[in-house]
Amino acid sequence: MSAIYPSLKGKIVFVTGGATGIGAALVQSFHAQGARVGFLDRDARGGASLSAELAGSWFAACDVTDTESLQAVLAAAARELGPIQVLINNVADDTRHTASEATAELWRRQLAVNLDPTFFAAQAVHGGMKAAGGGVILNLSSINALLGPAGMPAYVAAKGAVNALTKALAREWGADNIRVNAISPGWVVTERQLALWLTPEAEADWMKQVALQKRIQPQDVAALALFLASDEAAMITGQNHVIDGGRT
Repeated sequence: MSAIYPSLKGKIVFVTGGATGIGAALVQSFHAQGARVGFLDRDARGGASLSAELAGSWFAACDVTDTESLQAVLAAAARELGPIQVLINNVADDTRHTASEATAELWRRQLAVNLDPTFFAAQAVHGGMKAAGGGVILNLSSINALLGPAGMPAYVAAKGAVNALTKALAREWGADNIRVNAISPGWVVTERQLALWLTPEAEADWMKQVALQKRIQPQDVAALALFLASDEAAMITGQNHVIDGGRT
């Protein structure tokens, strides 16, 4: 971390899907700014381990497809830490699937992870942010919503909806001084990507399509989130911020 944002010190920040990958980088980066960070993840062991490393952080295991549980966790975090001032909707599942094999169950499950929690988490924190005089919501999207690649139609559809929802909430809640933005990363190098899809051959092909011949790291995404959550971005809302090394 290099930039320090004084406006983030003491802020109550909550991250969904914060135990590993981009989510963990977000949790660590906001904690390093002096924010009071809460997060959830279905990975109870990983989340508890990360929380133990970060003094004063708060963690709860949660399946975000259970909307009632999701909103209950956010309410519990607000009681423990204080009203949430920055919400980062990071949780996602980019499991590959073809259009021909997508069952109704798979389709609904993908939307239940990649779209529904973005809205219901935002809904859960809106009242507290409004009462506090404002807040920030950051929704993690993907450049796949812009490119429309084959092999993940439900994921692409969900992320496209996240972009549209971001604009809708920014407009609806702007009068409450709540800024809502999306972040669309390219191919971020996480343990999951390395284990499942980011082979040397796939990475070589990716590098042919980008301007910057470097890997996108979780910390790069977190650095953008820090700026967007800070007072330095006070007049930025309703936008989709792409971080992809020049792919799109």
